[in-house]
Amino acid sequence: MSARRLDTVLVAAFVAALQACGDDPSSPTAPVAPAAAVTAAAVPQFQQVAAGGYHTCGLATDGRAYCWGLNRDGALGDGTTIDRRSPIPVATTLRFLLISAGGFHTCGIATDEKPYCWGYGGDGQLGTGAGSSHLVPVAVAGSRRFRHLRAGARHTCGVNFYDRAFCWGDNVLGALGDATRTKRLAPVLVKGGDLRFRRVVAGNEYSCGVTTADKAYCWGRNSEGQLGRGIAGAERLQPTAVLQGDVRFRQVVASGTFGSHSCGVTRDDRAFCWGRNHHGQLGNGSTYDYPYPTAVAGTFRFSGISLGDGHSCGVTATRTAYCWGNNGTVALGDGTNNQRLTPTAVAGELQISAISAGVAHTCATTTDNAAYCWGLNGQGQLGDGTTTGHALPNLVGGPT
Repeated sequence: MSARRLDTVLVAAFVAALQACGDDPSSPTAPVAPAAAVTAAAVPQFQQVAAGGYHTCGLATDGRAYCWGLNRDGALGDGTTIDRRSPIPVATTLRFLLISAGGFHTCGIATDEKPYCWGYGGDGQLGTGAGSSHLVPVAVAGSRRFRHLRAGARHTCGVNFYDRAFCWGDNVLGALGDATRTKRLAPVLVKGGDLRFRRVVAGNEYSCGVTTADKAYCWGRNSEGQLGRGIAGAERLQPTAVLQGDVRFRQVVASGTFGSHSCGVTRDDRAFCWGRNHHGQLGNGSTYDYPYPTAVAGTFRFSGISLGDGHSCGVTATRTAYCWGNNGTVALGDGTNNQRLTPTAVAGELQISAISAGVAHTCATTTDNAAYCWGLNGQGQLGDGTTTGHALPNLVGGPT
């Protein structure tokens, strides 16, 4: 069975299993009653948007969190398991500084700098100390405060204010970086001696991070060279240096729910990618896998980059968005379904401030705090009130 076919089978089995899971809706804060999706006239201004597996979440300028899309596992945090086609407030009184949508769960950092998660928790990815799911935000175990956090396929990672990295959740292939394969229901310290991390990103059974010394490290699954160590194959149970030569990275990202590639942005804003490249998601003009960093084609200078399953997207210093890779899902936003082996401009001449790539859709915020999404929309993850896909950027917040 091919890897792609296996992923499809696993998704179907995983979603079916979620329906049989129990759920404890308890929360450390008093949850608000489940609310209706917002109307088009009441769509908030978004300072951040995060595309997950089959759902999307956004952080409004007032710190309120909203989510939309697949909700059978509670990833929308509205206290229900009802899919939503338009943004719906997360059922909590918390205000957030950051939000991250994973495969089937969501996490955020509240204004008190403490992490909270919600959605599917059977692998421990909510970090509560128990492997249970939650329909509303629940506090991650411990009293640590985090300045960065990222939800992955089945695990989550964060960095505290001492630049130490912690991960929790599924660990069969070493994605937590604690030198074991033991599933962790609460945060554990990532091994690495004196390593101090600026950011750590949880991906699909692996993780990557960039240190305060601008060095990239990855750990976990390495089936297609996504760890960037020059060879595909055996996983690594703790941080392993990416073969970056004289390149200095300021950002490193891992692909999400089903992906197997990684990318980084250098101190001089160039992009490099490595790992699986069957759809051209490395952006170097080929479809060959690369187990070490290879330069993204062109003279682009990127302020940030985000990875989906088989596609990648970035934003330049001029606020233009580019995407490349698999476009059978129309997730590249160029108005076609043509595969792109090099960066192609997202249509619409929008002034993009940040971009986030999901499994088969992409979302972005503009400089005037509007949110746009494009790609597949079978679960309402584009947030326009429909389940119709869009090959061009589509404003979030259609009718309910």
